[in-house]
Amino acid sequence: MTTPTKIYLPESEMPTHWYNVAADLPTPPAPYCGPDGTPVPPEAMLAIFPEEILKQEMSAERWIPIPEPVREALTMWRPSPLYRAHRLEKMLGTPAKIYYKNEAVSPAGSHKPNSAVPQAYYNREAGIRRLTTETGAGQWGSSLALAGQMFGIDVRIYMVKISYEQKPYRRSMMTTWGAEVFPSPTDMTNAGRAILAADPNSNGSLGIAISEAVEEAASRPDTNYALGSVLNHVLLHQTIIGLEAKKQLALVGDYPDMVFAPCGGGSNFGGIAFPFYADNAAGKQVRLVAVEPMSCPTLTKGVYTYDFGDTAGLTPMMKMYTLGHNFMPPGIHAGGLRYHGASALVSQMYNEKLIEATSVGQLETFAAGVMFAKSEGIVPAPESCHAIAAMIREAKECAKTGEAKTLLFNLSGHGHFDMTSYDRYLKGELTDFDYPEEAIKASLADLPSFAKV
Repeated sequence: MTTPTKIYLPESEMPTHWYNVAADLPTPPAPYCGPDGTPVPPEAMLAIFPEEILKQEMSAERWIPIPEPVREALTMWRPSPLYRAHRLEKMLGTPAKIYYKNEAVSPAGSHKPNSAVPQAYYNREAGIRRLTTETGAGQWGSSLALAGQMFGIDVRIYMVKISYEQKPYRRSMMTTWGAEVFPSPTDMTNAGRAILAADPNSNGSLGIAISEAVEEAASRPDTNYALGSVLNHVLLHQTIIGLEAKKQLALVGDYPDMVFAPCGGGSNFGGIAFPFYADNAAGKQVRLVAVEPMSCPTLTKGVYTYDFGDTAGLTPMMKMYTLGHNFMPPGIHAGGLRYHGASALVSQMYNEKLIEATSVGQLETFAAGVMFAKSEGIVPAPESCHAIAAMIREAKECAKTGEAKTLLFNLSGHGHFDMTSYDRYLKGELTDFDYPEEAIKASLADLPSFAKV
């Protein structure tokens, strides 16, 4: 029997718990530390996070319940459909079976609301009525603006300036949902003013925008901070993607040999890959591949050490793969992947060889996106194109060997607000950029003394 193109789960089958990968890691996660290397106690972060979020951040429990109000809100678009990419398989002439989880069906057009909704809920329950955050491509900012609207919370967003200029309609979406949006770096914070003093024409970065959002949240008792990736609780919330995908594949009697997802901070990758790692931990074999840009090669060229999560050094230090918190990535069009570090959990798993990582150039990603659009009809976000490109490499290899692997990737969002980038690609105006080793070394020279490599 031919696998159907769309594989649905009823709302009644939506997961009731998130999966916490920390419970199944061979070694416990490293603690967060201050600049001197001393572990930071969880209560030190209560100034910007509600208690329930911090409990999830530090938890070693395998399953964490999803509150009923959160599940009800998520049913606006969840469970998201799983697709069999029959047309792409035919275009590639591959014996591989290709599946993708379509997270583009959320109101914000990406996977990001999966964490924005619970973060807004927990903050509302803690009496918070105002949140600050950063956003790169705009997917996270859009998602938190939506979640703030759902739960009666005001949202201020620091948007990386290069993306603010490249993606005006993402800005429009955020303001439509009631959020304030500012191009970062701004002159509204000490962190922003310092960056502008050093470089008045700064394109900004996620690290800078995080500094601005954290600084404001820490300075106001009525305001908390919400992060769209990197931290453990964010990846926890995103595991609903992989948990649903496992149920959907079971409905058609299939299981992946390989799982691909884009990786910037890690929420995209962790969301689909972590639930399959649970099977690896139990003895089942599946390869989990994080795909990043060659121009921001955190896992593939970074170092595994302690570093700040932001440029100004306001956050606790995490043990992660990093290019250095002063790393300034080029203005590539996958704005959601322009981050100097990677999730501590993803980094630990990569360091312990539990997952794989590869990097893809900008031209290859857009070529993959165009091929996917022509075959499957969906124009993918540039971030998603990274996973598609790496998956296509494997599907072409299957065509050579005749091996009928099952390949799964996360279509983390649509590219409807990225058509300027596609226009530039189609006109031949985009180039590849392989970040030079000497520039990475220069950025890493600014690591705190105890973390020097």
